[in-house]
Amino acid sequence: MAMRSLAKRPGGFVAGFLAVFFGAAMVMAFGSLLDTAGEPGVPDTSVETLETMAFVVGGYGLALVIFAVVSTMSLTVRQRGREMALLKSVGATPGQVRRLIVGETLLLALAAVALAIPAAMPLGRLLFAALRETNQIDGGIEYVFGPAAVSMGVANGMIAALVGALLTARRATRMRAVEAMVDAAGAGDAGPLMGRWRWIGALLGLAATATAAVITLTVMDGEGTDVMMSAGPGVVGAAITVALLSPVLLRMTTLLLGWVVRLLAGVSGQLAVSNVRRRTGELARAVMPVTLFTAVTAGTLSMQRVENAQLKAEGAAVLEDSQTMETMNYVVVGIIAAFCCIMLVNTLVAATAFRRREFGQQRLAGATPGQVLRMVGAEAVLVAGAGVFFGLLASLTALVPFSHARAGVWFPSDGVVWGIHGAVVGFAVLVTLVASVGTARRMIRRSSAVEAVLAA
Repeated sequence: MAMRSLAKRPGGFVAGFLAVFFGAAMVMAFGSLLDTAGEPGVPDTSVETLETMAFVVGGYGLALVIFAVVSTMSLTVRQRGREMALLKSVGATPGQVRRLIVGETLLLALAAVALAIPAAMPLGRLLFAALRETNQIDGGIEYVFGPAAVSMGVANGMIAALVGALLTARRATRMRAVEAMVDAAGAGDAGPLMGRWRWIGALLGLAATATAAVITLTVMDGEGTDVMMSAGPGVVGAAITVALLSPVLLRMTTLLLGWVVRLLAGVSGQLAVSNVRRRTGELARAVMPVTLFTAVTAGTLSMQRVENAQLKAEGAAVLEDSQTMETMNYVVVGIIAAFCCIMLVNTLVAATAFRRREFGQQRLAGATPGQVLRMVGAEAVLVAGAGVFFGLLASLTALVPFSHARAGVWFPSDGVVWGIHGAVVGFAVLVTLVASVGTARRMIRRSSAVEAVLAA
């Protein structure tokens, strides 16, 4: 059944496939630095640099990859709630449904990680070239892509996909057939806004973020460029913490800004606010990549700007010695930011395309295509608003301690720092609107209202 399900409707698995593919490719790229470091004749200083990049910086990316893959795979499986309900109604046992979901996920993940290998090779070579061109490693070292890279990428992709499938399968098998049909139809989010394990993860992330901030302000205060060693993990921890809290944060945003959306968008705004309140848990999945992208990109780039300004004030010699770290920060941030952006588009397209039947029902009830698109746009504004606002707060939890420990001021006076925040916010909002409204427009143009209802 798993094979037939994948072959019958491959489009329904695109989001999960892309999540595993891009995640595995990024992890393999960093893992290839370990293969390179393990070659005979590599100087000890170069080995240390390569291993640091693979374990420390790659570890930040690994955390984001696991989080993003689990979230996307959960969304992919949940969107098949109607199918799961029908299987249970004809006699399928919870164990059979669970094995079906896990089997499909493993097949999907195997294909994704296999195709990620050739994609990871040039990406890893790009990282290696950046290290060599900035003189962080010996110029005579040759790049190697080997077993360490492949094993890390395969393990990460398979484990993350499996965890996502098991979590969602557990939810699907615990719901009765009638509840699953209601949930799949979009009549509302079943269960609590946030589960117990999500709260536990958020509390652990909050503790890790607070610890990083305290270490930055105390132990690392006045330690020069080493301050980034504690502030860097802090921004990633804050981003993941806020992303875990996205259902609560989206509900808060809707309560605070719902009246503005209703006032500006009229009937479409009223419907958008109602949808967000009714389906907070589902739409919060789109808030998570917005938050991750905003927090990681704005926080890291802003800290690098503060670092550059401080180094310039300390003298040209110090600035020259730190150029290699700056180059690598930009390369690493670019890769992680690109991955978060891809996951943002991936999640929004998957979530919006799943609502084809809902859009058809609204049009049959008298809504015009323009009203439906305005509704989707208003929902996207709430999603983007929650993501960028709390993403910026997450970035500040790392930027403020870093700025005080590195430059002696709580808030940087450099206008470029805040310009970075503004640019990141604008880009995140634009991508959210284009992905949501663009997908909805394609769904509406592709078929009539009756065809959309019958096909879904």
